[in-house]
Amino acid sequence: MTAPAERHRPTPDHESIRRLRAHAQALAGGARQASAVAVVRRVFAIQAQDTTAVDLGIRVRGRDITAQAIRTAYEKERSIVRNWYMRGTLHTIPSDDARWVLQLLSPRILAATSRRYQQLGLGDDLLQRADHLIRRALATHGPLTRAELTERLTSLGVPRDGQAPFHLIRHAALTGILCHGPQRTGEATYVLLDDWLPSTGRIRWEGDAALAELARRYLAACAPATLEDFAAWSGLPVTWARKSWKMLAESGVITEHGALTMLTGRVELPRSSDTPDVRMLPAYDNYLIGYRTREASVPTLHQARVWPGGGVIRPTVIADGLAIATWTRGPGSRSIQVDAFEPVTPQVEQRIDREKEAVVSFLRTTTGSPQGKEPWTARHA
Repeated sequence: MTAPAERHRPTPDHESIRRLRAHAQALAGGARQASAVAVVRRVFAIQAQDTTAVDLGIRVRGRDITAQAIRTAYEKERSIVRNWYMRGTLHTIPSDDARWVLQLLSPRILAATSRRYQQLGLGDDLLQRADHLIRRALATHGPLTRAELTERLTSLGVPRDGQAPFHLIRHAALTGILCHGPQRTGEATYVLLDDWLPSTGRIRWEGDAALAELARRYLAACAPATLEDFAAWSGLPVTWARKSWKMLAESGVITEHGALTMLTGRVELPRSSDTPDVRMLPAYDNYLIGYRTREASVPTLHQARVWPGGGVIRPTVIADGLAIATWTRGPGSRSIQVDAFEPVTPQVEQRIDREKEAVVSFLRTTTGSPQGKEPWTARHA
């Protein structure tokens, strides 16, 4: 048990919070990882509704990581995997964490989706028959795209149009039948989870141990944070978050700094530098949505430019963890336009130009595509 004097310290100011969080996310202080899997292991989960955005989310945290290296991690090494996890949305996580995270989160996601299933006419019998059909189709013909699975689901009377096919495919993922597999001409495909990621035996964490481990992983990647931040990120109830905090505190894993919490031993600020660390975050990046509130990373005056509404979270430029601009891609990914919130120094402008060149170069070689995005709603924001 951590001594009271160690567990309760003053709450850091916004600048300290921002620097600590950005460094934990490999987005400031010169922190960069050498490989795609190292990035994902460090931050545990990368938001992955869009295949290009998730690749850019890995790129921005890495050192000269190419699009091909990311595809290799997904498809040859199979060290990272894309599927539905936190809040029932698509994330890329380390492959060896796929099963215990799914086992912890999926029951609540399925329960929360039950009303939507009813609205779409997806009763229990149809859900079971669809799971069986999808399993058989992937075992015989996989990998298959969403369109190919949708075509097979029509044999059960499921209409091609609308949300029913998506929810049936997602249900099969949440019940551990499938996960995302290799891309085919830039389009996502699905494969049987047990074929793509063979089981290594007993699940690493279960029950309360899994809950505590998920909280620990979150704090390693996102602290300083509150238990309410963890609940918002994970989609779990605050009561569960409170329970996980209690377990971590009893084992001496966490240190409290006023209202915020960090892992014990990770309380030193990263070394400051006169050279700003400028990064170009993709849309929906973890750094912007991994917390319940936004003021530490985005100035209040400019938050509407990052979150314009409708569930949209724009690509953003940060300098030492502070949002200073949004950015957009031009036609063909050959140009990038940066819309700064306020005038920037020549030094920052120079680093923005370097990031723009790096992003354009990366996009020219990417095999990813915005295809395969999940339906997006404001609840994801």
